[in-house]
Amino acid sequence: MKRNMYEWVDSLKTTAPKKTTPVLSFPAVQLMGVTVRDLISSSALQARGMELVAQRVPSGASVSLMDLSVEAECFGSQIRFTDDEVPTVVGSILSDEAAAEALTIPPIGAGRTRIYIEAIEKACTCITDRPVLAGVIGPFSLAGRLLDVTEAMVYCYSEPDMVHTVLEKATSFLIDYIKAYKAVGAHGVVIAEPLAGLLSPALAQAFSADYCKRIVDAVQDEHFIVVYHNCGNTTILTIDSILSVGAKILHFGNAIDMAEMMPHIPSDIVAMGNVDPAGEFRNGTPQSIRTATLAVMEKCCKYPNFVISSGCDIPPMSKWENIDAYFAAVAEFYAQ
Repeated sequence: MKRNMYEWVDSLKTTAPKKTTPVLSFPAVQLMGVTVRDLISSSALQARGMELVAQRVPSGASVSLMDLSVEAECFGSQIRFTDDEVPTVVGSILSDEAAAEALTIPPIGAGRTRIYIEAIEKACTCITDRPVLAGVIGPFSLAGRLLDVTEAMVYCYSEPDMVHTVLEKATSFLIDYIKAYKAVGAHGVVIAEPLAGLLSPALAQAFSADYCKRIVDAVQDEHFIVVYHNCGNTTILTIDSILSVGAKILHFGNAIDMAEMMPHIPSDIVAMGNVDPAGEFRNGTPQSIRTATLAVMEKCCKYPNFVISSGCDIPPMSKWENIDAYFAAVAEFYAQ
């Protein structure tokens, strides 16, 4: 079902009480009694998990898995899988310009992309009361997984042409991947670009924002929006480059003070964040997450374009009593 997503974004600024949209998907494993390994391997389980989460919590949108290993696996990276944690990339597959030039752009449907696209298609048929958002990794964060995260930072200075070669291919792949999500009914996509949060303002523009903008320009329209996520600690310093991306929604991690970020956000852009996913959702208590949530809201909800959210993807084994307490705290704030 198509939605006017520009109107939906505008409604986030004007509707009272506002609906929170945390990055909440992996904890569905607890509701279904399956492992993370099971979840990432089955489109039916992913769609069912998203449906169960949507039935349990009054979120503003249904957000798919933030699995930042999928795209790198398609390019040939080795992936570490476990039963309880999100998959991670092991090592690198590129170390010089020749390897970067020889890198082949995989077809959409390779690896687990077929499963993830099918999951969104199925989720769109069973979740009809709110937008369904897919998820992909950002271009620089993908390049970092192919080059090695630490080495990628060095290569920006020592081998910039090689990094740009990888970024060109990563961006081309991501545009096609997002278009595949769009074709099966997704209402938008969350682009997770955490590695850009470690770059200086100049490097963030050249090696991340310029490529993210190309993606946004290629896919965003009134029926499909882009949510840009960056959980790095330099996002306030690099906000100009982040704004240049053109995403309708910006999502920030708990490494920054959200109250310091909000004055930098234009009133027509929605900003979301940033309750600590590990410290509170995973390892906190109902009492501590209530306190943390209310603290962010008290500082930031005076801005009409602010929407409370998790700071990043909520870990799979986060306690549901904490997740429920978070939603209760949001309701409590708006009931005052």
